[in-house]
Amino acid sequence: MSSDSVTVYVVSDSAGDTGELAVRAAAAQFHPLQVHIRRVGFIQSREGIDAVLDMAASDKGILLYTLVIPRLREHMTTQAEARGIVTIDLLGPLIDNMERLFGRPSRHEPGLNHVLDAGYFRKVEAVEFAVRYDDARDVTGIMKADIVLTGVSRTSKTPLSMVLAHKTFKVANVPLVPELVPPKELFQVDPKKVIGLTIRTDALNAIRKERLKALGLPDSASYATTARIEQELEYAHGIMKKIGCVVIDVSSKAVEETASLILDHFQNG
Repeated sequence: MSSDSVTVYVVSDSAGDTGELAVRAAAAQFHPLQVHIRRVGFIQSREGIDAVLDMAASDKGILLYTLVIPRLREHMTTQAEARGIVTIDLLGPLIDNMERLFGRPSRHEPGLNHVLDAGYFRKVEAVEFAVRYDDARDVTGIMKADIVLTGVSRTSKTPLSMVLAHKTFKVANVPLVPELVPPKELFQVDPKKVIGLTIRTDALNAIRKERLKALGLPDSASYATTARIEQELEYAHGIMKKIGCVVIDVSSKAVEETASLILDHFQNG
């Protein structure tokens, strides 16, 4: 995060419209500061929250949330504090005060100001799918997915999965590591469903060094060396060529821009 820009993650157990509108209204007061908003809606589990916190930690972003389910609010509070991530609870204090004033508990039901139509539930299902099959933790998701993302570490696979899930696509992502054999399902799924993500060596070097700093580790670790990155990228390109999938270079691209390219590919390809 640079001094002239900041990324704000808007997290909700519903669509996230309320949080995004609030951030946009507040951000207008800080022009010319660039505020990049990444909305992650329909979070219904602690695992989903953990995935978003990982994203926020990786780029030193801040996080605003509109969670009305108590267990999710509590998990967000404790885990964000443990990771040193700045969070803003938009609805929690308001709901708590209204409960005291009205003398009754709230319903704690997300999405009450939205019509719960089929599209809403498709988004919820897609987000839950992205969390369940993130980082190849369950390779069976590869064959079930609408889109399969693959690439080396720090090529935005998880954030892209969340953005695409908000568009109702079920996304699985698979990391490529030279020391690990890719799951056989990656070569069995229709290659038209697979998107390979690549990046310039210098861009990935900078991202990984920032990640190591965020973890309190020296940026000289092998994970961020040019030699290691070149080895990983060469290996990944070989796998992508074997699959025969489309490859997108994410260097200098915002997650939303890459997501738009992927959507264009699937909707117009």
